[in-house]
Amino acid sequence: NNMNTDFRSECMNWTEITVAVAQEDTDTAAAIANMTVPYGIYIEDYSDLEQGAEEIAHIDLIDEELIAKDRDTSIIHIYISECDNAAEALEFLKERLTAAGIGYKANTVGVNDSDWNENWKKYFHATEIGERLAVVPSWEKYDNKDNRTILHIDPGAAFGTGTHATTSLCLDMLQNYVDCDTEMLDIGCGSGILAVASVLLGAKTAVGVDIDAQSVKTARENAEINGVTDKTEFTVGDLAEKVTGKYSLVCANIVADVVIRLLQNVKAYMEEDSVLIVSGIIDLRENDVLDAAKMQGFTVAEKRYRDNWCAFALKQEENNA
Repeated sequence: NNMNTDFRSECMNWTEITVAVAQEDTDTAAAIANMTVPYGIYIEDYSDLEQGAEEIAHIDLIDEELIAKDRDTSIIHIYISECDNAAEALEFLKERLTAAGIGYKANTVGVNDSDWNENWKKYFHATEIGERLAVVPSWEKYDNKDNRTILHIDPGAAFGTGTHATTSLCLDMLQNYVDCDTEMLDIGCGSGILAVASVLLGAKTAVGVDIDAQSVKTARENAEINGVTDKTEFTVGDLAEKVTGKYSLVCANIVADVVIRLLQNVKAYMEEDSVLIVSGIIDLRENDVLDAAKMQGFTVAEKRYRDNWCAFALKQEENNA
């Protein structure tokens, strides 16, 4: 699955993101990495070096430099053209790897730290979502001719600008379920975009939790930009472990495996007639998530698809509530 080099040479500027992961996490990490770019990734893996040399060339002499390579680690190389948003891709990767419990070390080549903010500004523009919402970067003017609810986002170092399919699917669905009585919980809140949007759409309160402290800091800043600090609360934690109370709307835009884990105990945080919106699910894992939901006594109220992604609105079966 090495990328097409002709494609690469067409673009002048590329950012290379390298992600080093433990050998046993390679397949899962590669699947997550593949979600960030449409044209393939390159995996550097020396775990079967001797065996490969023996089988392919019938030799047992291997270059000293290769012998010195770490056999327990794989390095995934991702190339992102200047036409795409490298900053969003990197944050997506970090959050998805963390959510999947994969230890990693990420590096970037071709972009300086000071360029990240300029990158955001170049590629993140106002986006209209559904009937009622417009996500607008904090630095951009927007002509609100349809009188939409405006959500200002300054992503900083957190995934969630609304432009990625997983986030826009959630925002789109949210609009159907938020009303003035809604008490919302956002698990894996990233930039805080879903929680902040809920309050702007009329929810009474929203609580966001994320395993990453930087995301929580960014979420609080985004709540402030939008003037909803008094109705939102963000905390650092793994899934809902630090959450108390019950909520009428719960959102989880994470990864399939974490959604499946969450389904086992999320009812503890839900009212009887609550809605659970799950997203971040690549199409290959759709049935795994739907099977787990059914097993835990949920019915599907709504399904939505965009690019290779799915999102579902789930409700508890009456007799299990």
